[in-house]
Amino acid sequence: MNLKLNDAIAKQYRNNSQKIRVISEFWVKQNGFCPNCGCELSEFENNRPVADFLCHNCREEFELKSKNSKSIGKKIVDGAYHTMIERINSDNNPSFFFLTYSKVTLLVNNFLIIPSFYFLPDIIEKRKPLSEKARRAGWTGCNILLNGIPENGRIYFVKNSAVIDKNRVLENWHKSSFLKSKKGEAKGWILDIMNCIDEINNEEFFLNDVYQFENILRAKHPNNNFIKDKIRQQLQLLRDKGIIEFLGRGKYKKVNR
Repeated sequence: MNLKLNDAIAKQYRNNSQKIRVISEFWVKQNGFCPNCGCELSEFENNRPVADFLCHNCREEFELKSKNSKSIGKKIVDGAYHTMIERINSDNNPSFFFLTYSKVTLLVNNFLIIPSFYFLPDIIEKRKPLSEKARRAGWTGCNILLNGIPENGRIYFVKNSAVIDKNRVLENWHKSSFLKSKKGEAKGWILDIMNCIDEINNEEFFLNDVYQFENILRAKHPNNNFIKDKIRQQLQLLRDKGIIEFLGRGKYKKVNR
């Protein structure tokens, strides 16, 4: 995989945002692949509401977000809020590629994907509508709150300038693909427990460590009167799916990705 961005293909553009969009999309098409089946990616026609790339083999859709940074950060600016919410709630919500690069060296620092099945409406932050004096008065954008995505939902192709093996990328995608069949509250519980586990600093942890998040989980799920029971249920599910390993006597271990 060549980590160098080719700026020569965007010489005809004057606008910097257009330049980096053309350059980054070209890089992804040349170096990326579908994390679901491993096939090549094709570009969508222009002006799609959300998606940029399509896998013609398995029909997965992808949108690309790029920025000049060493790290991905806590949030990503996106387009229209209502359009994004509609797509998240639809059956063909795209997965998101995120690419960070150095403006000076034009080298890719990180390239990762967050699968569509990790997205819930509560990680989409509504921005303030544009003022009445703006050209698009009243238009409302959104931010994607990346700190609401569990670590298992961040599947790297390139991490800190190091290329990840293709088989590992495919394995990490399929390990989480069981979430495709989960909807609404059921998916929310799984992602909440995964985020709780991420907050635990040690690779090995105990059931009581997860119980420490009981009040936070109760605030997010006020209609559930059996929080500890639900925690145990979700830990068993994550164990069965290979996200964590059960070591016995209430002890668990995070499975390396």
